[in-house]
Amino acid sequence: MIKGFKDFLLRGNIVDLAVAVVIGTAFTALVAAFTASFLEPLIALIGGGGVNGGSVEVDGQFFTWGAFLNAVITFVLTAAVVYFVVVLPMKALIERRKRGEEAGPSEPTQVELLVEIRDLLLAQQGQGPGTDPSGPGTTSLPGQL
Repeated sequence: MIKGFKDFLLRGNIVDLAVAVVIGTAFTALVAAFTASFLEPLIALIGGGGVNGGSVEVDGQFFTWGAFLNAVITFVLTAAVVYFVVVLPMKALIERRKRGEEAGPSEPTQVELLVEIRDLLLAQQGQGPGTDPSGPGTTSLPGQL
């Protein structure tokens, strides 16, 4: 039961959904607070200071390039944190799980199983399997030459 739950959680689409909703929202709020507390005042100082720092007025219209720059920085920081904290470790975990899965021995074909059953039945009857000139691994059936 635990293995099934673990497989469910580590399925690609479930993990992507969790990253997008939970972790993405949490880091967006964190990075937005960082940009509002530290980057907006810095951009306002660079853009001329005061209430209108980081904006340009043209014909009475304000173009707030500082707000746009804050949004870009928020996006880049959020994407970087989600990628390096969640996506890369999850990829490494999935790759590690794939490497642990080794292909098992191949199963015999139906013909090979039937030949083995026939040979066992012949051995129980006291007859050894005869050889067939058509190739290795084949034997003649009773009554055949």
